[in-house]
Amino acid sequence: MSAPSVTTSTTTASGPLKGLKVIEFAGIGPGPFACMLLSDMGAEVVRIDRPGARLGDAHDIIGRGRQTVLLDLKKADDIAQVLDLLSSADVLVEGFRPGVMERLGLGPDAVAARNPRLVYGRMTGWGQEGPLAQAAGHDINYISVAGALAAIGEPGRAPVPPLNLVGDYGGGSLYLVTGILAAVLEARTSGRGQVVDAAITDGVVSLMSLFQTMALRGSHVEARGSNMLDGGAPYYGAYETADGNHVSLGPIEPKFFELLCVKLDLPQALRDAQNDRSRWPALREAIAQRVKARSRDALCALLEGTDVCFAPVLTLSEAAQHPHNQARGAFVDVDGVRQAAPAPRFSRTPSRIQGAAPRSAVRAQAVLQRWRGA
Repeated sequence: MSAPSVTTSTTTASGPLKGLKVIEFAGIGPGPFACMLLSDMGAEVVRIDRPGARLGDAHDIIGRGRQTVLLDLKKADDIAQVLDLLSSADVLVEGFRPGVMERLGLGPDAVAARNPRLVYGRMTGWGQEGPLAQAAGHDINYISVAGALAAIGEPGRAPVPPLNLVGDYGGGSLYLVTGILAAVLEARTSGRGQVVDAAITDGVVSLMSLFQTMALRGSHVEARGSNMLDGGAPYYGAYETADGNHVSLGPIEPKFFELLCVKLDLPQALRDAQNDRSRWPALREAIAQRVKARSRDALCALLEGTDVCFAPVLTLSEAAQHPHNQARGAFVDVDGVRQAAPAPRFSRTPSRIQGAAPRSAVRAQAVLQRWRGA
């Protein structure tokens, strides 16, 4: 089954945010991903980038669904054009170090004087203030300070970076989008915008709330690979198959664990060992032996779709071919480039990718004329 196709030249905005006007200051990491999500949900996102910026990269999935205006923020005339755009926008998104926008004459106070209802989204790793606010950093540093990285990995070994999903995109982009949408909703009642200070460290601390709760209740210890959800429990983890692939198992509920025991024909003496930490090593070994005796495909035939809580561990290219993802249209082709479809899904106002990353820039005046209805 081939992925649904999107053609840039015929795609128009659709989704619950249709009509929302967003100015994005070009950056890297969580800010652009947040703006991709806003665009997918129907917002019109116009990116401000520097003259000479690379355009036309069809493989830039994160940059999809935008228009780009090239302006030099060191020139007064170009700053004036930015302020004109912001006077007609609903949302601003920037990811510079604290103080940069103020030095450019584009800080919250200056923008509010032109457009008091504008929502000012600020995306940083450390936040707008604090001892580290001016320090450089990346995802791995932010999730370290937030207490997440220390909990991820195997016992006795160094922590394992979880790609940039926990910090940049989880604690960063998703919290920024949530904050922007909440502020936009409030502004429609009050007529006043506000600053959304989205710090990745804050977001990741929030994401760790479940583990904070478990620690307070005494069911989570601060040692990697020793807890239910970090690979410590033998019934929640990944196992190697006979053909060198892996599968994941996660039957947390007792009835699901009981089904796993039946399906894998685990020893009777271990079928009541789910929550007995003293027998976890023996249980892990028994599960590993049963899994290792079959290929990944054979295990899929035996377990996939059952209440065992099973899935094959797929690479990104394999994920695009999985029947479930294909049935849901989880991947689409945009101008011949396969990529993730918009998420989440809406029943009445479906989201739609507004095209590939821009091939060329547009003039600020053209955007202004459209936004002002001229």
